[in-house]
Amino acid sequence: MRRLMLLLTASAVAGCSAPMPAANPQMAWVDFSTPFPNDKLLMAERLDNQRLREGRYFQVTPGSHELTVRFDFEVPGGGADLFNGSTERLCYMIIKYDHFEAGQRYVLQARSMAFTPQARLFNAKREIVAEERQINCVP
Repeated sequence: MRRLMLLLTASAVAGCSAPMPAANPQMAWVDFSTPFPNDKLLMAERLDNQRLREGRYFQVTPGSHELTVRFDFEVPGGGADLFNGSTERLCYMIIKYDHFEAGQRYVLQARSMAFTPQARLFNAKREIVAEERQINCVP
């Protein structure tokens, strides 16, 4: 039983640290970026309303796609919470872009300004090509 538990644990850890796959030149690749230290997690959640198994990137066919990302960040305490530290916030943001190109790399950057999250999609020239169109946060 102990060996089985060790094997399952090792398998789970190995799966989490799997190397990134090679980019398919027939598809567009979307990397993630968060510029502030209080931004804890940014990961792919859905592509065209289909849940994804891999959350570290998007790889999409050319054309129009709707990307849903999960964004976790800390909100500094203030007012009544001044001595309680920060609060964590979880948000889902939807970004739609109609012109993904094969072989191109994009960067989806998410950041937080106090309680308000923001997401932008940049092309290889660092031009903003799309911004979030819907945000759902908890709490």
